[in-house]
Amino acid sequence: MQTEKVIDHIVQWLKDYASKANMNGFVLGISGGIDSAVVSALCARTGLRTLCVEIPIHQAPSQVTRAQSHILGLKKQFANVTNIQVNLTQVFEQFKSSVPHVEESPDLELSLANTRARLRMTTLYYFAGLHKYLVAGTGNKVEDFGVGFFTKYGDGGVDLSPIADLMKSEVYEIARKLNISEEIVGAAPTDGLFGDSRSDEDQIGASYNELEWAMKKAEEGKNEEDFTGREKEVFRIFKTRNRANKHKMEPIPVCEIPVHLK
Repeated sequence: MQTEKVIDHIVQWLKDYASKANMNGFVLGISGGIDSAVVSALCARTGLRTLCVEIPIHQAPSQVTRAQSHILGLKKQFANVTNIQVNLTQVFEQFKSSVPHVEESPDLELSLANTRARLRMTTLYYFAGLHKYLVAGTGNKVEDFGVGFFTKYGDGGVDLSPIADLMKSEVYEIARKLNISEEIVGAAPTDGLFGDSRSDEDQIGASYNELEWAMKKAEEGKNEEDFTGREKEVFRIFKTRNRANKHKMEPIPVCEIPVHLK
């Protein structure tokens, strides 16, 4: 990959989109992970206002520290970068106390995890509306179009997606070229939605390198029967999640009324 040219292309694309949309800049959530670090650095390079929002909900201290360190570095380098922290822990707890009580279960755990993501999305759009900013997405290609590893109307609720055509390995390439801190580059990817230390790999059952491999094989038309051992297992994980999460990746289905019924 021609990393520097890709960076320049994304930055120009962001500038052009904001200009055509008559918007003042960008807002995004900073998690302490590599994807949000890269996207915020790309937005900063446009010269347009870039608001970095920390939105902790029972967040691990290490994630908060990485996010704050990254934002501080951006602000030293770019005068157009500002930041704010909105701690939604109490809001989240109030929500939990407001809905009917149900017994603990994996479904409840996942539903509450997705609720966190949707509260964060609402917060980002609050600031976007105040300042005429675009909400910048931080999903990469494997997450957004491979396994659908994002929350519908949560971190999937954005105005534009600067890195959604990049594999996770390519995001790492860009991160190093942008001098993203090794603390962030070396951290295990996590969505931080469960209040514990589980990583993306823990949840999915495969690493991003494995998922990239499976995504490429699927695009080549390969089937599960073409593989054995770990490769077969990884390919099955990819295909299973891809099928289950198609509803996230495709347009909302519209019931079209036949002309003769109108």
